[in-house]
Amino acid sequence: MKPISEITKNKPWLGWVLFFATAVVVFLVGLFASSIIERRSETATLQMIKPLKDWEPRNEVWGENYPREFESYLKTLNTDYASKHGGSKMIDYLEKYPELVVMWAGYAFSKDYNQGRGHGYAIEDIKNTLRTGDNEVSPQPATCWTCKSTDVPRKMNEMGAANFYKAKWKDLGSEIVNPIGCQDCHDPKTMNLRISRPALVEAFQRQGKDMSEFSRQEMRSLVCAQCHVEYYFKGKEEKYLTFPWDKGFSADNMEEYFDEIEHVDWVHALSKAPMLKAQHPDFELFMTGIHAVRGVSCSDCHMPYKSEGGVKFTDHHIQSPLNNIANTCQVCHREETDRLMQDVYDRQDKIEELRRMAEKSLAAVHIEAKTAWDNGATEEQMKPILKLIRHAQWRWDWVAAANALGFHAPVEALRVLGTSIQKVEQARREIAILFSKQGWKYPVDMPDISTKEKAQKFIGLDIPKLKTGKEEFLKTTTVKWDEEATKRQGFLYDYKSKN
Repeated sequence: MKPISEITKNKPWLGWVLFFATAVVVFLVGLFASSIIERRSETATLQMIKPLKDWEPRNEVWGENYPREFESYLKTLNTDYASKHGGSKMIDYLEKYPELVVMWAGYAFSKDYNQGRGHGYAIEDIKNTLRTGDNEVSPQPATCWTCKSTDVPRKMNEMGAANFYKAKWKDLGSEIVNPIGCQDCHDPKTMNLRISRPALVEAFQRQGKDMSEFSRQEMRSLVCAQCHVEYYFKGKEEKYLTFPWDKGFSADNMEEYFDEIEHVDWVHALSKAPMLKAQHPDFELFMTGIHAVRGVSCSDCHMPYKSEGGVKFTDHHIQSPLNNIANTCQVCHREETDRLMQDVYDRQDKIEELRRMAEKSLAAVHIEAKTAWDNGATEEQMKPILKLIRHAQWRWDWVAAANALGFHAPVEALRVLGTSIQKVEQARREIAILFSKQGWKYPVDMPDISTKEKAQKFIGLDIPKLKTGKEEFLKTTTVKWDEEATKRQGFLYDYKSKN
C-alpha cells in the first residue's frame, strides 16, 4: 500500500480534502468536549451545599445553594424601570384613571389601587394598601394571602387548604412573612417545577386533566398560572379559592360560568348592579394569544436563560421583557430593539384607546343608574340595564386587570374591549329610553370626577380617616406580627439593607 505522502503528491487536491476533513473532526470533538464541560458546570450548580426542608419558605436559605438565581431574584426589588404602559415603578392607577373610583364604588379597590411591583414587595405592599386592615373594619379572609408568600404552602400543609382559606387575613399575619419566591415553584429536593397551591390542580381536575401529564415547557407557564389568573372565593364562610375555568378560559366563558352560579363579588354602591371583579387573568389572556399557540412559555419571556462565568441558568429577575429585549424578544424576532418596542407600543396604544372609552362610559352609566333609582325606578325596570352593566364592566376588567395592557393577546383584548363598549352603550341607551318614558330630565348632570380625590369624595369615601386607621394598624398590629415572626426565626430577611 502506498504511503499517503506519495498518494497526495500525485493528487494534491486529496491532501486538501484530508486537511479539511481533519479540521472538521477536530472542531466537532471540541464542541462535544465543550458541551460536556458545560453540562458538568450546570450539574455542579444543582448540587446542594445545604439540604432544604420540605416547606422552607426563606428565599435567602435557598440562595445559599443557588446564589446566581437568588442574586437575580433580588433585582425584583428594583423599581426604576418604566415602559410606556407598565414596568416596576409604583403607579397610582386611581390617580391616573379617576373613573375607576366610581366604577368600583362600594368595593375596596376604590380606596387604593397601585401597579404591582416586583415579587420581592408582595408582603410589604399587601400590608400597606388601604384595602387591608383590621378584622372588624376590613374583614378579608386568609385567602387573600394565597399568592403573596412562600409561607402559604407551609401553612396549608399544616392547617389544610380549607382551614387556611376560612381563617381571617389578620390572624395569619405573623406567619405569612416571606415574599413570593423559590418555594412557590420548586421542589426543594429535586428543583423540579411543581405546583404548590391546590386551586390550579383542582381546576384542571374538573376538566379531566392530570397535572403530571404536562410537559416541562408547559410547567414553565403553569407555575405562574398558580397566581396570575382570575379566581373567586367560593362559599360565604368557606372562602375557598376557585378558578372559574370549567367552561373555558375566555372572558365570555367565565362570564357564563359566573352567571350560571349567580356569583356576585359586590353590589355597586351607586348603580346597585351585581358586579364581578376580575383579578389578574394573565394566564387566561395569554392562552388566547399567538405566543401560547406557538408553544412559548411565560418563563421564555419573563425569565430568560442567561450565562455567567460559563454557567447557564434562568434569570429570576422576573420583569417586563421590554427591559431585556436582547434575551427575550430577539431570541425569536430578529428585528432591531427600537422596532420591536414600537411594535409592542403600537398594539398597547390601541388597547389603551378602547379601554379609556369603556372606562368613561362605565363611570357615566353607574351615575345614570343611580339617578334612575333616585327618581323612583323599579327593580323590574332596572334589571336588564344592571345585567348589561355587569357584563360590560366584567369584560373591561378582564383586559384592564391583566398585566401588559393586553399584549399577551392583543387581538383578543381588542375584541373583548369592543364587546364591553357595545354593552355599556346599550345600557346607556336603555337608561335614556327609561328616562324618556318616565319624563325624567336627561341627559343626567355629571359630577366632577376629574381627580381621584374628587371621585372618592363623590362616592362618599373619607380617605383621611382611612389613612389614619391604616397608620394605626401598621403601628400596632404589623409591629406585633414582626416581633412574633422574629422570635421563631421566620422574619423576612432584610434584602434592602444587606444587598
